[in-house]
Amino acid sequence: MADSQLLRLREVMDRLRSPGGCPWDGEQTHESLLKYLLEESYEYIEAVENNDREAMQEELGDVLLQVFFHARMAEEDPSAPFSVEDVAGTVADKLIRRHPHVFGDTKVSSSAEVLENWEAIKAAEKGRTSATEGVPMGQPALALASKLIYRAGKFGVEIPIEHSVKLAPETSEAQLGAILLGIIDQAVSLGLDSEAALRSVAKEYAEKVESSTR
Repeated sequence: MADSQLLRLREVMDRLRSPGGCPWDGEQTHESLLKYLLEESYEYIEAVENNDREAMQEELGDVLLQVFFHARMAEEDPSAPFSVEDVAGTVADKLIRRHPHVFGDTKVSSSAEVLENWEAIKAAEKGRTSATEGVPMGQPALALASKLIYRAGKFGVEIPIEHSVKLAPETSEAQLGAILLGIIDQAVSLGLDSEAALRSVAKEYAEKVESSTR
């Protein structure tokens, strides 16, 4: 284990954060690092989209750094400390619980069934009774709206949504992208904020979904 690069990274992070280490690293908090976590995630996404293997390795390393950085700071918490080992243990246990078709006797016939089981197990673990519970409301509006509609469907909630633009059943992702781009182009011409507009109606939709599941 002495030659493990993960262990080496943990040791490097510990030295940077400890007294006598880096002043900047020592001053950081979970809150101050959030923007970097987002930034590094977006940079990794761009590397994947460009199929740039070298950049993927580098940017994924930057994402990993954020995990180790936050975990190292978490070790210092006086009331509820945890380490990167605890983080890894938690996610490993979660993966085993949510893959009973691999680590248990559950039988599945498709990836869709795997997803159904995952969502059911997750809901039971979290004790969730609402379709909106656990949905990060701070995520980008398009992702938020997509997640809310997906969750509503899984909970059997039907909230009417106005379809002012009708998509043909054979619409491709490229065509959908062009339609969305055209709508955004018109919004910019009218001085409208597409992100704010979608976020507003998404929140209204979330409230309706929440009310229907109480």
